[in-house]
Amino acid sequence: MIFERLRHPFSPADTNVSASETASEIPTHIKFEGIRRHALETGRNRLLVTGALFMLAFAVIAGRLVELAVVDQAGEETRGARIAATLKLRKVRADITDRNGILLASSLPTASLYANPRHVLDPKEAARKLARVFPSFEKKKIQAKLASDKTFVWLHRNLTPKTQFAVNALGIPGLYFQRTERRVYPHGRMVAHALGLTNIDGRGLSGIEGYFDKSLRGTDEPLSLSLDIRVQSVLREELLKSMAEFRAIGAAGIVMDVTNGEVRAMVSLPDFNPNKPVTAAGIAGFNRATKGVYEMGSTFKLFTAAMALDSGVTRLRDRFDATKPIKISRFKISDYHGKNRWLTVPEIIVYSSNIGAAKMALEVGTAGQKKYLKRFGLLTPARIELPEIGSPLTPDHWREINTMTISYGHGIAVSPLQLAAGVAALVNGGVLYNPRMIKIPRGKEIVGSRVLSKATSRKMRGLMRLVVRNGTGRNADVPGYLIGGKTGTADKPGPRDGYSGRRVISSFVAAFPMNKPRYVILALIDEPKGTQRTRGYATGGWVAAPIVARVVKRMAPILGLVPSKQTEKVPKPGDDLFIAAKATKR
Repeated sequence: MIFERLRHPFSPADTNVSASETASEIPTHIKFEGIRRHALETGRNRLLVTGALFMLAFAVIAGRLVELAVVDQAGEETRGARIAATLKLRKVRADITDRNGILLASSLPTASLYANPRHVLDPKEAARKLARVFPSFEKKKIQAKLASDKTFVWLHRNLTPKTQFAVNALGIPGLYFQRTERRVYPHGRMVAHALGLTNIDGRGLSGIEGYFDKSLRGTDEPLSLSLDIRVQSVLREELLKSMAEFRAIGAAGIVMDVTNGEVRAMVSLPDFNPNKPVTAAGIAGFNRATKGVYEMGSTFKLFTAAMALDSGVTRLRDRFDATKPIKISRFKISDYHGKNRWLTVPEIIVYSSNIGAAKMALEVGTAGQKKYLKRFGLLTPARIELPEIGSPLTPDHWREINTMTISYGHGIAVSPLQLAAGVAALVNGGVLYNPRMIKIPRGKEIVGSRVLSKATSRKMRGLMRLVVRNGTGRNADVPGYLIGGKTGTADKPGPRDGYSGRRVISSFVAAFPMNKPRYVILALIDEPKGTQRTRGYATGGWVAAPIVARVVKRMAPILGLVPSKQTEKVPKPGDDLFIAAKATKR
């Protein structure tokens, strides 16, 4: 009871007083305390309800944000962010250098401009501002891009730092920059067809860039080519001069190391600027040196003589009747400047006799001719590290008439590269090496295939030297370098009227120095026109042979080849070539 009173000191039941009396007797401070507590309880309940409502509202907003980020932006992640991430992670494309480490191709980091149209507030205003920075932009097209429902659109690739700064200064929401790469070629047109080019995404399209596309991506090691940019420059300049002088439609040239097949220079004209891919359109992008196949004319007589000598059916001293043309059905084989007499094998080569070559080929036979041409790699596409490779054109039915015309380079079409490789085998001791565009590491031995005996190769070197000393190749002679070679002038077949005497392929293939051959040079001019200086002639001796002479004069010092001061050995009685040397002085 005592405890109850203490707990409720003013209870009416215990004091026997009325409720009104009791209330009137409650102290004032106690009354205010009760009211305060009631107010606090009410406020707390209201705050709890308000907080619950806010939590619900935030939950709805958060749900919507998740929906926008996860669901609506899924397309952007796949089309936009994923593209950007791929470009960020892509490794730099490896450099390409010449054999001496001179840079031929490299990749430079650049910025590319793209947009998320959903983030662009005013497409029309944005297009107007962008057109001030990019005068080539068409406002309507750019506005259409920026107003689309897409989440990723490219606007401009490979911006310069100055242009990137100008775009950034516009402050247009929704525009972004992505790190990209641009392939650059410091020497421009000089090595165009050999190097090839890449597309806007850095993928190789042609040439070395196309052939080694996968290996160039994902490595920092530069790719070292067999080319020598110094020799390349010399060859290209000389071919350009002759093209201009003789108003030709095209040209091709090759310099090859006969000891291993390395290509030191490869030129095809007209060419293009790989820094401006649009210039590669049409014939400019066609590699005449490897993709083009041509009837090479009298240069093929070298192979005819080699197979005849190597097979043993003919000796250097043997003579063939070239007194009159050969008539077969409706065909007639004649000489351009006929001697109208019996000719020895060296004379057939020196005077470039079609009649003599045809009769030599008949001695070898069709089967033998095909066997040797196959050995020289002239019946199958060349094997080299380039995607642009032409397939030889050969007769469907190889008859006797084909055997005769092929002996002097008609009725079969091969690429300049194939011809150069074949001639290299003629002079290097009889070993055929596959042409190479990649530099051979020091100490690595390259194995070729034997196609001729060393003795036959030695005889062929003597014949080729006679052509330059006493025959149609005199304009290729350079004192001290013992150049040997063979001219070629072939009528071009037309699409409708067959062969036309007004359109020719003029060429000259040479090797030097003939006492120990090191390089083969081929110069080819497509459809040259005779000039007053050449007395109207547009043959290989007048057009292509001088190119080789000028190239040798300029490239030999570069490569450390010193002209010989020794007097050239003249064949003596009893030597195999004596009879030819004597005959050519008649």
